[in-house]
Amino acid sequence: MTVYGIGLGPGEADLVTVRGKRLLESVDTVYSPGRLSRSVALNHVEESKLGDLDFPMTRDRDKLRRAWREAAEAVAAGAHTEDVAFVTLGDPNVYSTFGHLRRTLSAFHPAVDVEVVPGVSAVTAFATALGVEVESGTGLSLREAADGAAPTGPERMILFKVTDAVETDEALTAAGYDITYGRRLFMEQGETVVTSDPEAIAERDYYTLAYAEHESFERDLVTAAFEGVDADAGSGGEAGSNGTDAAEDGLTADGGEAEAPSRGADTEGSE
Repeated sequence: MTVYGIGLGPGEADLVTVRGKRLLESVDTVYSPGRLSRSVALNHVEESKLGDLDFPMTRDRDKLRRAWREAAEAVAAGAHTEDVAFVTLGDPNVYSTFGHLRRTLSAFHPAVDVEVVPGVSAVTAFATALGVEVESGTGLSLREAADGAAPTGPERMILFKVTDAVETDEALTAAGYDITYGRRLFMEQGETVVTSDPEAIAERDYYTLAYAEHESFERDLVTAAFEGVDADAGSGGEAGSNGTDAAEDGLTADGGEAEAPSRGADTEGSE
């Protein structure tokens, strides 16, 4: 049978994917690694379907390995006769506990089939929550910023685990970054906060991220010329910044490059 690693999304019950919800309802047992993912899963399955797994609050690597071997043993035993699920917040392959289970199953229970069901991750959900557009042709780097860390270098970064926002903010501001913070975005558990003031989120919270953009970052977008345009002025057509149509500039509507038509494409009798 199969173990489904199902991403529940950032925390709001209706952000679970259609596939994820269907599989949650179809499997016999749903295992959860923590209180928050369990609370989201309860919006979709009866409590009687939930399987309990114990994970110690420790950084001792030997204890953690033992805990994951015990968890994998329990999940594999359930999957011996029925399909089961292991749920996590976000996406199972992005900053998730599911990776530990998958590796442990692969090592000690290789006969168990594993299938990953993607979920909405904070890596993408932050853009909507913070009003950030990640434009075509631009880059975005993913970094951790726990315990006051302040990574620098990329022009644009999404920072996870911002547990000491004040210390991180001081270092990033000095390095020329403008920072916006988001705490518990799209989560039903706890208060959602979006702010540029690190003092407003000075209290430590694992579910805090930040978007950092360096002052040197520049946008070069074909539709940027529309900003400030008077829609009622009657310009006589949608023109590019130099008065030409976008197609004449070799661009398609989605910002990609237009393909030149092949010779003879419209000629009757061509092969």
